Amino acid sequence: MLTPGELASRLNKLVISILIVGHRKCETDWYQKAQPIKHHSVWLIIKGKGTFTINGTHYPAEPGKLFWFAPGMVVERTTDPEHPLEYYFIRFHYTECYEDKEQWVYNNASETRFPLEGMYTVTNTPQLIYLFEQLDVLWKRRGHMTAMRRKILLQELLLTLVTDFRAQKIAGDTTAAIELTQDYMIGHYQEPLTLEGLAQMAGLSVSHYSRLFKKYIGYSPIDYLTHLRVDRAKELLVLSDYRLKSIASSVGYTDEFYFSRIFKKVTGVSPREYAKNHRMTSGN
Repeated sequence: MLTPGELASRLNKLVISILIVGHRKCETDWYQKAQPIKHHSVWLIIKGKGTFTINGTHYPAEPGKLFWFAPGMVVERTTDPEHPLEYYFIRFHYTECYEDKEQWVYNNASETRFPLEGMYTVTNTPQLIYLFEQLDVLWKRRGHMTAMRRKILLQELLLTLVTDFRAQKIAGDTTAAIELTQDYMIGHYQEPLTLEGLAQMAGLSVSHYSRLFKKYIGYSPIDYLTHLRVDRAKELLVLSDYRLKSIASSVGYTDEFYFSRIFKKVTGVSPREYAKNHRMTSGN
């Protein structure tokens, strides 16, 4: 399974279109024979018991279980007659579409796998139920503003899920230590921070700190700091007339030429090109 940071990164690159939202209370004899799945879908079990078999592997279908199905999976589903299943489901299409270094990248579903497949256990079930409920209500309505609200709710649902996974994976003092240094970088990115200093703040060895930070946040500590600085520099380049040397200094780089190399490595363009490209449209 992807780490929460990796999962968030993958999901951020997708554009998802909802096909159907539904809520079902199963009959005591409900059964779906084994057959290949045709559409991507996600099912949240909210009541009852049952068994879902995916590609020959049996999984318990019960409250707190979330199933992501993908085309080609062979799935068999049945309920416990004494405890009939109740679930919400969303059927959807998706494509990968994101900007990388000022170039747009497009991949259809056949070229990039959806990052969630199979069964997952969730702990924040009430919040997920609420979001599924709201999506189900909005699905029965029409209108452009309603469609926009559905998109927002779907993103909220995905964020809730990633946050849930993160909470399950990160525990105790280590969590607090990593988040402490993350918050410290946000507030002190313009200062000469070092990997050794951040690890010491977290009370961990440099190697252990770097590994945990990458696992939970999705970036190495230095990459995270670099992106913070570059993001702030982007704002200054577009919204101010400061000289490049001043901008570099204000985001933690004493050498404007080194800053320019880092900026181009992250964004694909030099600071001057970025300012030229974006100042033209910043008033629109």
